[in-house]
Amino acid sequence: MTDIQIGRLLRAGISGFVVGTRVAQFESDTPTLGALVRAPLTDGQQVYGLIHDIHIDDDGLVRQLVTADAVADATIADNRVNRTVPVEISVLAVGYSDNGTIRHLLPPRPPLSLDLIHLCNDEELNAFTSAGRFGYFRHVLRNADLPVGEVLAAHVQAADAAHTAAGNAEWRDAATQELITLLRDDYQTLMAVLGALSDAIPEGN
Repeated sequence: MTDIQIGRLLRAGISGFVVGTRVAQFESDTPTLGALVRAPLTDGQQVYGLIHDIHIDDDGLVRQLVTADAVADATIADNRVNRTVPVEISVLAVGYSDNGTIRHLLPPRPPLSLDLIHLCNDEELNAFTSAGRFGYFRHVLRNADLPVGEVLAAHVQAADAAHTAAGNAEWRDAATQELITLLRDDYQTLMAVLGALSDAIPEGN
């Protein structure tokens, strides 16, 4: 599978990082909410994270253009291709790998500025989500400021498709049951997560 580079690291901490990319690159290799990405550490280690927000800043020119009566297609294309205002992709750290062993723990150190960030392919997604017993879910569930239901629903939808294509159609049921177990004492969040899952993956699929 083709290795897709979604951008370069802008800033990072142990619990997550922000990736910057140009609008033109963003349109051609679009990462999506809930997608699994990876960033390099040292000695062959990789940090894994889930995209939880995609943010496009404005600037003075954009503010002027949006109030204009008409904006030429050439002007829009120039703004998207040639200007340097980045798309910012926020990523929640959910694990790391060390010498091929995947751990659903926070990484020992953050990646470094300007490191290339990669979108995980189906094989990498299957490997990460099959390691352990869904320990990475807790990193998402403890972040009340995130759209938890939507992030998990988008992630489960993508992982379910990858696992089903690889012959593991039971993954989604196991993931859903684990979420129910983890949220058994938090009815409000449980309903939000199950509602989002139901919208992302309609019954019968």
